[in-house]
Amino acid sequence: MVKNMKHETKNEQRDNVAAIGIGAMIVFIALILVAAVAAAVIIQTAEKLQQNAQTTGEDTTDMMASKITVKSVVITNTDDLYVTFELAPGSDPVTATTIQWLITCDLGGNGATDTGDFATAGTTNAAQDLTGATQATINPGATYTVQLNPGTCVPTANDQHTLNVQSGTGGFTYEVLNYGGGVGNGEVVI
Repeated sequence: MVKNMKHETKNEQRDNVAAIGIGAMIVFIALILVAAVAAAVIIQTAEKLQQNAQTTGEDTTDMMASKITVKSVVITNTDDLYVTFELAPGSDPVTATTIQWLITCDLGGNGATDTGDFATAGTTNAAQDLTGATQATINPGATYTVQLNPGTCVPTANDQHTLNVQSGTGGFTYEVLNYGGGVGNGEVVI
């Protein structure tokens, strides 16, 4: 039996070595799991940041796309405003009915506004291309005209009115209409 006891002692030593090895393996697996969780969190955060950046970029593009650029405003003989305009570069086509305009004026301290769209409401002539053909759809890269009929905020000598234009969900265009000493036919306001 003495021989068996020696043999059992050796087995206990071997069991201690095995326990250390198993412990090291458990620690190693735990480190791998922690690294995997950390990698998943980093990847998820990076994806969220990318989605936020893409959404912000799309929102900015939508705001700038379809923005109206006013090239000139001239007074006609009927106190209408002949507006020459185009879409901002990179814009998508828009319909004339979605282009809204607003003119604000002081009107003796009371403040007044005139509104309409570029298709019919508040216009003498709807949006036209340079050949004079009425256009329901405004395309980028082309120049158009529209004749606005401000009922209340008519051009007044030595006065200043504000023209705001918005195209659908696009950005706003803000122009100051500076009327000089004369407001006759052909006077350039912008």
